[in-house]
Amino acid sequence: MATSNDGSPDQGEVFDLLSNHRRRYAIHFCKQAERPVSLSDLAEQVAAWEQDKEVDEIEWAERKRVYTSLQQTHLPTLADAGMIDYEDGEVELTERAEELEVYLDVVPSDSIPWGVYYLGLSAVAYVVLGAVWADVLPTETVSTLGWAALAVAPFAVSAAVHVYQSRKYRLGELDKPP
Repeated sequence: MATSNDGSPDQGEVFDLLSNHRRRYAIHFCKQAERPVSLSDLAEQVAAWEQDKEVDEIEWAERKRVYTSLQQTHLPTLADAGMIDYEDGEVELTERAEELEVYLDVVPSDSIPWGVYYLGLSAVAYVVLGAVWADVLPTETVSTLGWAALAVAPFAVSAAVHVYQSRKYRLGELDKPP
């Protein structure tokens, strides 16, 4: 895997690495386990997620298809990139896999992107501060500093929610990968 000047993985190659759901599922399962996992267990869980079934409901052919794909393609790709150690049928994330964190945040489908949200929040804050500057809002009952604090407070609350949600929706944090 190519690296940038600071030694981190090249962004294009990281996106290519994460473009396959089986590799993302493998990373998700390994992050949940926090220990080496067997290829057999990994294949069963990935097949279960793909088929939207419980592990004990997976048929032999479904498991075998995933096992073969992981063994021949996906795990060697992750190992070559330095994201996992894969030998003797055991899979474990490396420290280098932690560098993927910035790419693994998941935005739920029913939410707006945080950038758009903050842009809207900024517009509201500018309107409030502009109204205070133009003496449209009363400064006798609430000081100018009070209005400024009211304009900034939603940013602090939103940032706290953003941090919480970002950590909650990372691969490895949910029961089933997004």
